[in-house]
Amino acid sequence: MDEGMARLGGWKGCKVGTVERFEAGVKGSRPEVWIELLGQGDGPRRCSGCGDFVRSVHDWTEREIRDLPILDADTVLHLWRCRVACPRCGPRLEALDWLEPYARVTKRLASSVARLCKVMPIKQVAAFYDLHWSTVKAIDKAHLENELGAPDFTGVELLLIDEFALRKGHRYATVVVDAATKRVLWVGKGRSREEVRVFFDLLGKEGCARIKAVGMDMSHAFRAEVQMHCPQAEIVYDLFHVVAKYGKEVVDAIRVAEANRIRHDRAGRKLIKGAKWLLLRNKANLPDRESHVRLKEVLEANQALMTAYVLKDDLKQLWTYRREGWARRAWEGWLARAQESGIKPLIHFAKRLTVYLPGILAHCRWPLHTSLLEGINNKIKVLKRTAYGYRDDAYFFLKIRSAFPGNA
Repeated sequence: MDEGMARLGGWKGCKVGTVERFEAGVKGSRPEVWIELLGQGDGPRRCSGCGDFVRSVHDWTEREIRDLPILDADTVLHLWRCRVACPRCGPRLEALDWLEPYARVTKRLASSVARLCKVMPIKQVAAFYDLHWSTVKAIDKAHLENELGAPDFTGVELLLIDEFALRKGHRYATVVVDAATKRVLWVGKGRSREEVRVFFDLLGKEGCARIKAVGMDMSHAFRAEVQMHCPQAEIVYDLFHVVAKYGKEVVDAIRVAEANRIRHDRAGRKLIKGAKWLLLRNKANLPDRESHVRLKEVLEANQALMTAYVLKDDLKQLWTYRREGWARRAWEGWLARAQESGIKPLIHFAKRLTVYLPGILAHCRWPLHTSLLEGINNKIKVLKRTAYGYRDDAYFFLKIRSAFPGNA
């Protein structure tokens, strides 16, 4: 009977001793079943160090191990753990197929915890199994490390690099994605050159030589590291980041200046001051007809804002061309209008943007969009909110890699 119950429970190498049930409130907040597991005979036992079978026993120790719940009760195994006297390794724990050497939960409970952690916050998983938060986190982290392993850079030719907010206080991390498979290759702390260089060191010389193009924002650190490690790769500047920079440095700067200029006109100043998000959002994304009417009123009331707004839409068109000659002519026309506008923030931005022109025109050959990265960043925010933040950055980065395994 005892051996049959041990086989039913999958506790290979043990036999069942006493079994007791404790109702809720006696030993804890939930019912518990205590099962005593004893060593099985005097036969050879496998050493957890070298894997050899050993007959000599060094000592026995009772350990409390958690297993999957039985019906409505938590399962607690009171295991008599054997240390073998291995001639090669010395005193070592007996290797059990269903339990890691120093674990306090069975392999199947750990596997179940890891599966739930894919869809539930750690706090809820811990409450479900009545385990400590740190225990659940350690189980899930070990599972992810084993499941993901080291990043595989085989066949990677196109990269996307972006940053995301790690937590409040201007702390950032960098994410690198395989643009072809949409797989997160690497996540690292910070956004400086030294921190980004870690990825290229992992990629290695052969991997770096294979890279053909890299999509990114206008970050100096990203550009400098790509040019250093992948000089043959073309840098492609993304529409989203360029237009976002235009919105902040040109449209919003003009809006603030115009609001200050007409500060004695309370109605006009209020109209312009309250139009920040109307001017920065895409016209197609305005939520209702009232927003379209308000935008029209703002633009009709101020010529400088109208000019900046129209040139913003025209700037976006550069990313629609597939022939570099056409894109270059469109750029020259846009630059001339910006310079002729007489609007200082616009002229200054156009002058600075000229330096980045090769990376904008490279989009004709390599239509890389970091819109994929924006989607990833949005999901990263969801991961953070679901977990109420992560205390362990390495664990958080593993969760991100796990969430984006790619489609190849």
